[in-house]
Amino acid sequence: MSAGAASVSVMPAPSSNDEALLRPHAEQVYADELAALARADDRPRPPSWRMSPQAVVTYLLGGVAGDAIVITPKYVGPRRLIEVAVATLATDRALLLLGVPGTAKTWVSEHLAAAICGDSTLLVQGTSGTAEEAIRYGWNYARLLAEGPSRAALVPSPVMTAMVTGQIARVEELTRIPSDVQDALITILSEKSLPVPELGTEAQAVKGFSVIATANDRDRGVNDLSSALRRRFNTVVLPLPASEDEEVDIVARRVAQLGRALELPEVPSALEEIRRVVTVFRELRSGVTADQRTKLKSPTGTMSPAEAISVVTSGIALAAHFGDGVLRAADVAAGIVGAVVKDPVTDGQVWAEYLEAVVRERPGWGDFYRACREVTGA
Repeated sequence: MSAGAASVSVMPAPSSNDEALLRPHAEQVYADELAALARADDRPRPPSWRMSPQAVVTYLLGGVAGDAIVITPKYVGPRRLIEVAVATLATDRALLLLGVPGTAKTWVSEHLAAAICGDSTLLVQGTSGTAEEAIRYGWNYARLLAEGPSRAALVPSPVMTAMVTGQIARVEELTRIPSDVQDALITILSEKSLPVPELGTEAQAVKGFSVIATANDRDRGVNDLSSALRRRFNTVVLPLPASEDEEVDIVARRVAQLGRALELPEVPSALEEIRRVVTVFRELRSGVTADQRTKLKSPTGTMSPAEAISVVTSGIALAAHFGDGVLRAADVAAGIVGAVVKDPVTDGQVWAEYLEAVVRERPGWGDFYRACREVTGA
């Protein structure tokens, strides 16, 4: 089954209004931006790419397309990291996005695939139960029993589909996948082919094929990558936001996007509470207060921007539906406590000490202190 003869059927997307979808794909949400960038792009494009590497970076980091359409930033962070990631995909190397939870690895992966090939849906979600068929191929067992091994009975994986169509395959949470299943990628990444011994043939990768994998720093030791597999990836580490202002900007942007997508009632500027949530998360994450005067214990959970976005979004829903329409400390208190206290014993003590030693003494935070104490029942 060579690249030219491969039989791959991809289920067409159902016809629907994108605005009615709970979570549209990146290529649906930002179709106008992608089209504008492609029209204005006159730079060389790698084989099968829809736009040049420079245009892909502009799509990720924001800018202006040739016909004055504003390109919104999808990622806020060091430009060089995105340039390295895009340059990697323009070669024959696969890309591994590494970082702690909540550093936008999945977000960047999806938008890279959307910009490069217009399809971010060729996805393998890594779990402890992910089987080898999810990376290689499976079989339609009804046809297999009736006809024996045949091309018609073969069910291609997202990776196999990406290979024979010259697109990007995404593998999420690679280190959650069992090691023997991970290693199914080695031949694909090194030989750019996927043997199908049952048919005495192989699927060969078309130019433009690559793999973007994500892995979580917190999962080290769960299913570490073999050295053979790690060598076949270029690794880009996505850091946590460097400054409080940068993190506040990220959280505010994503909260606004989610609010529109979920059609939450509009809430007046929530920037003050967003900054307070971000401050709490950054202090607990770093183990020291913002003024560097008080050392703190860190909780077991990850105080990431993703968690902060969730807390603020839930708070806005509370304020809109059960409050006075203004985001207040009481609306975010329950979410923060839930994000921090993952272990009732260890994290509960960390949180109690933080409340008494920091929050209680901080000017202007009395409402937040009282709301958190009410949530914990103290």
